[in-house]
Amino acid sequence: MKTIREMALLVPGAVVRGDKSVNITGIEHDSRKVERGTLFVCIPGVHVDGHDFIPQAEAAGARAILTTREDIEPPYDGAVLQVPDLGKALDVIVPYFYDYPSRNMRIIGITGTNGKTTTSYIIRSLLRAAGYKVGLIGTIQIMIEDEKFPIHNTTPDVVELQHILANMRARGMDYVVMEVSSHALDQNRVAGIEFDTAVFTNLTQDHLDYHKTLENYKQAKARLFELVGQSVAKPHKCAVVNIDDPAGEDMLSHAVCPQLTYSIHNPADLMATDVEVHAEGTDAILRHPRFQALPLRLQLVGMFNVYNVLAAVGAALAERVEPAIIQKVLESFTSVPGRFELVRSGNDRQDFSIIVDYAHTPDGVENVLKTAREIAKRRIIAVFGCGGDRDKTKRPIMGRLAGELADVVIATSDNPRTEDPQAILDQVEAGVEETVGQKQHEKIVDRREAIFRAVALAGQDDIVIILGKGHEDYQILKDKTIHFDDKEVARLAVAAKYSDGAEVF
Repeated sequence: MKTIREMALLVPGAVVRGDKSVNITGIEHDSRKVERGTLFVCIPGVHVDGHDFIPQAEAAGARAILTTREDIEPPYDGAVLQVPDLGKALDVIVPYFYDYPSRNMRIIGITGTNGKTTTSYIIRSLLRAAGYKVGLIGTIQIMIEDEKFPIHNTTPDVVELQHILANMRARGMDYVVMEVSSHALDQNRVAGIEFDTAVFTNLTQDHLDYHKTLENYKQAKARLFELVGQSVAKPHKCAVVNIDDPAGEDMLSHAVCPQLTYSIHNPADLMATDVEVHAEGTDAILRHPRFQALPLRLQLVGMFNVYNVLAAVGAALAERVEPAIIQKVLESFTSVPGRFELVRSGNDRQDFSIIVDYAHTPDGVENVLKTAREIAKRRIIAVFGCGGDRDKTKRPIMGRLAGELADVVIATSDNPRTEDPQAILDQVEAGVEETVGQKQHEKIVDRREAIFRAVALAGQDDIVIILGKGHEDYQILKDKTIHFDDKEVARLAVAAKYSDGAEVF
């Protein structure tokens, strides 16, 4: 526990009104999570103002209120901590309250536009095989060893993140592998975290609705490499960087620590050579001074997955994992949910393949469709869309790529959010029409109908690729969020296709 007085001393300009000796047992900004002794944080949001929930927080046992306002009265037997800037106050108060949990574990942070999730899961597998207890924080879920917890952002806010790290420390984790988004770095959600190894996968267009320019986006990513050089409690820092990506040099320039580069095409510390992609996986030879040549027969398909493997191996080498463990784990690693994932319907009559992938950026779409082309025996039928209230400039780009690389293009809704789904599709279609030529292409607003249509069109040896949502089991519409799982819908579509007398369009 910490007192309000102790917390106030951390924040320049902080004022305490009420009992300065109040002991705080937890920090929350959601009144529904408040318990006896909690410090309730009043965050004024766009749609909801935390100050409106002070009565509920006090009724649940909040002993103190954190605010920027002068007109807030202390709870009975409690206190108000008034600060000039709420964000800056949380950045120092929350890690201090939890006694800086990242200092007691090795923290591996992964940033980049694509590949973060697969890379994080491979690193997790490598570390566990080396005998360590590992926590994971990422796009799909939080994991403490094999126990799984839901997550709402790739990188949680500073309050939730520090609480998660403290829980992982209490559960005896040796390592935490975490995806670190550009939003989290720009908003300093990672405040108080001491990173030990930082990994850069790649940089392509995404999130320009937030960052405005690709340069801003790149600089946000680069912040992770500034942080990894700031040693506080632990030795042996390392920056693991893809130098086949032009932004790799920028990441290295921000890292004041030992560096490990990886690549397929350019000279690097760790390289993959003799790469051969086939329908069952990928063969490659990894080369590094520690093992000279390490032959691999991966169960992962595609050149983009070779980069993910290189990133993970780089991190493992930085953390001194033995080559024999690396080889054994990589050859048995299969896949991550929603990442080039084969959908099995269980229907013996099905003579085509269905693949689901999270690709939602131009680079992601290009990688997946090019990989599918390498293994396709016949047509590629692509179902994809673009999210609403997000970077609009990538919509025609993704349309152009789909038109160029697929044989049949079906544009549909992703998560339209507050935008008109038809208007989004019109912007996507502008790109499709530039490259599709005489190939078949359709616009179907309803995502379920689009998936059913693609499956209905599929013939022997075709590949249906459903892009954009991957592991997600929901769809965000203008007025609600509904359950929607691409894999579930695809299986239903297969069942309908082969039901007696079925005619599905």
